[in-house]
Formats: sequence, structure tokens, C-alpha cells
Amino acid sequence: MKIISWNVNGIRAIIKKEFFDSIDVLDPDILCIQETKAQDTEVEKALLPLKNHHLYCNSAEKKGYSGTAILSKSNPVSISYDIGISEHDAEGRVICAEYADFYLINVYVPNSGQQLERLTYRSQWDADFLQYLKEKEKIKPVIACGDFNVAHQAIDLKNDKSNYNKTAGYTQTEIDGMDNFINSGFMDSFRHLNPDEVAYTYWSYRFKARERNTGWRIDYFLISNSLLPKVKSSQILPGFFGSDHCPILLEIDL
Repeated sequence: MKIISWNVNGIRAIIKKEFFDSIDVLDPDILCIQETKAQDTEVEKALLPLKNHHLYCNSAEKKGYSGTAILSKSNPVSISYDIGISEHDAEGRVICAEYADFYLINVYVPNSGQQLERLTYRSQWDADFLQYLKEKEKIKPVIACGDFNVAHQAIDLKNDKSNYNKTAGYTQTEIDGMDNFINSGFMDSFRHLNPDEVAYTYWSYRFKARERNTGWRIDYFLISNSLLPKVKSSQILPGFFGSDHCPILLEIDL
């Protein structure tokens, strides 16, 4: 099974940038999209060319903001949305697709804000989302993928010292949040398989960041430890464009 996760930074924008050609090449069994920035009907219209997939959308109440979608070649056993906590469930950030042997959870984790104004909220989100994952894991193994909006270690961003505790995505609070996921039994599949590889999934549109490879690794596949023997590969795919993020890939024998 081939699963792709991609923060597209606006579904209506990326479909004008060879997105469908990219999906043809990638040919995922399941495609998880974050930051659709569109309402459900707009996402459905934008993704009509992928009509051979089952499509599930979760849009934010605020138009043009956040939003997630899953496209699956096979029909999931069930689909659910959000995590059941009202303060977290207005921004379309979570979709859970249940399959026979696992849960696939697509997530777009909140950004802490330019002035770190949402850092306290973000800390609560991380704790509540982890609890949600652990509840699911009591039933079946979990694959959680998406934009987690944190660089976990110094290797995961270009300028670690200048950003530490100053920039959203690399504060100790957010790093601790990711530590908690790992310590609770979820494996960062890319880092587990590629312990020393320097690779990024996000580059700012400013200062020619992608051209200079001044990036961050903030997109992840976190998987239940029990699934690790089934993982064939976990890759970052920087050769695909159209967003300020690139897609990431998990190949798993399920």
C-alpha cells in the first residue's frame, strides 16, 4: 500500500500547477491532503478529475482556512471527522479513515502563530490529539500523517539555533509535544529509517528558501510501533512542486 501525505497550501491553487500530473506519477492508494483552504463542495469540484478515488473532506467553519481531505482507491470501513472536543473541532483539521487492519488519521496541526500567540492552545491540542490517537490504538494500529507543524530535532531544520524558542514550529513546548507522541509508542517512520538524512518538507516562499534548501521537516508519518515491521519505505519527495510543502510517502505491507 502506498500512502501520500501533502500539505497543498490551497487546493484551488495547486490544481493549476500540474497537481494532477503529480498524482498520476505518484499513484497513491490513499492521498491525504492538508490545508485545502476551501469548503467541502469546492474541494469536491476541484478534485473531480480524481473520480476513481473515494473522497472525504473536512472543512473549517472559517472560509478559505485550514481543511483536510482523504482520497482512497478502496472504500474505507468507516470515516469520522474531528476529535470530539469542541474547541478543536471548528477548523477541519482531522479525518480518520478506518480500514480492515488499521486507522489512517490525516491531520493538519495548528500553527502556534507568528508571535507564538497560539502556543498555549497548541500545547493543549497536542495533548488532546495524542489522547485521541491512543484511544484509536486500543482498537487497531494507527497511521497518523500530515503537517504536524514542528521540527522535532536540530537535523529537521536548516537554522536551528536562530529559530529555537523564537519561531513557531521550533519551541521547546512543541518539541516536547512531539517527544510525547514518540514516547507514547508512535514511530516517526522517516527518521527511524533514515536517522542521519537531512531532508525537508517545507520551505518558505520568501528569500528563495526552496532554491537554497533552507527548509524544515514538519510533515510526518507517525505509526504505531506494531506496524514498523510492515513498513517498506518512508520518503520525502522534494521533486514535486506546487506548494510550499512537498509530498511525503509511506509504503507499507497491509
